[in-house]
Amino acid sequence: MRSQILALFLSLSASSSALAEMHEVRMLNRGAAGPMVYEPEFVHARPGDTAKFLNGSRGHNAVTVDGMLPEKSSGFKGNLNEEIEVSLDQEGFYGIKCSPHYAMGMVMVIRVGDAALPDDFVRADVPARARRRFGEIIARAGLAQ
Repeated sequence: MRSQILALFLSLSASSSALAEMHEVRMLNRGAAGPMVYEPEFVHARPGDTAKFLNGSRGHNAVTVDGMLPEKSSGFKGNLNEEIEVSLDQEGFYGIKCSPHYAMGMVMVIRVGDAALPDDFVRADVPARARRRFGEIIARAGLAQ
């Protein structure tokens, strides 16, 4: 009986990691939404999923925005022209920027789990174009307050 329980536990553990999804995000000079964009601009992920940032164009990176992270997340910072994979373990909202093009509004949003959009996320201190773009992304995702 004990070995059957252990086998069941191990199979459930393996299947939960097998259910994790990889979300590919391209970093582009120009996309469907205009210049300096991430595609997609919004990702709704489950805890344990991974975001993979791909170089669709050179000169970009993916960095979490201070003040736009789940409470227990330490964030991440990719180097220029680097493709990175980030494990999305903390439920909540992540604001992502491209460091060189942040003031131009190159941002995106990742929602992990079904957390509500926190007030401080939309009130974070960001450049004007980035603020406008975050607002558009949130509205298109149906999360506007």
